[in-house]
Amino acid sequence: MDASSDYVIETRALSKRYGRKLALDQLDLAVPRGRIHAVVGANGAGKSTLFRILLGFMPPTAGEARILGRDSQRLTPDDRSRIGFVNEEHTLPGWMRVAQVSTMQRKLYRRWNQSAFDGVIGHYNVLPEQKISQLSRGERAGFNLALALAQGPELLVLDEPTLGLDVVAKRAFLESLMYSNATDDCTVIYCSHQMEEIERVADNLIILEHGQLKNMSAPEDFCARVTHWVADVPFKGPEPRSVPGLLEVQRLDGLHHYLVLDQDDGFEQFLRDSGARSVQSMPVSLDRAVNAFLAKNHAAPAAA
Repeated sequence: MDASSDYVIETRALSKRYGRKLALDQLDLAVPRGRIHAVVGANGAGKSTLFRILLGFMPPTAGEARILGRDSQRLTPDDRSRIGFVNEEHTLPGWMRVAQVSTMQRKLYRRWNQSAFDGVIGHYNVLPEQKISQLSRGERAGFNLALALAQGPELLVLDEPTLGLDVVAKRAFLESLMYSNATDDCTVIYCSHQMEEIERVADNLIILEHGQLKNMSAPEDFCARVTHWVADVPFKGPEPRSVPGLLEVQRLDGLHHYLVLDQDDGFEQFLRDSGARSVQSMPVSLDRAVNAFLAKNHAAPAAA
């Protein structure tokens, strides 16, 4: 594999242990170039560990990881210049002024795109003479995104970039990301717990759990795999362990609500055979589908 690879991220049997804890479990992952790829998972799913290994911040226990066709443990300064990174901390030198930071970055990156910087920073009320310490958290997030996109990256990694932002700041961040022409020329990896953000920006949904890949598909395709059935079932209804594809069951106002995975219309017949007097299918939001899927998988950890 080389820099011309069709994939921005490739892992093969990638594993990472912290003592007895297995954070990544022989992970095989191939993320194609282009568009916005969302990575989601419960706490402890292995997302942060994966990013640290991919960015060369820590070595794997076993297996290999490649980013932009390069071994992640042997990245050169030129390799790193092709990767933009924005994390939840938005750490910048507080004593410096906005103009000083942007000037410094412009000298560091030979592919600097001033129009990309201006296009993003225009979504925020950030003045060149302001010190970083004077910026709000949302303004720092926007400034970080502007700097990352202006460096002309082939890959932009966004790790919980809107964590702690208010509604207005989140909207500004997402709009500046979605409508920046700079994203046309780079692949975006977007890690977040906020499903409304994922639903809005992502073209591809990657779900990790217990260090393993559980799903990679378009968000709407994953959502279509999860169905919600409301049934009027007398008494307790069927035993949960006998319900095919069960993710979640609730009893509300005398009715049973079933969230199930990969079940077709034959599930209605299952409910009727179980004594249901009426059965109705309802749409499921991405937020509910992903959270039910994660809750089910998180409750059943893989053997270490």
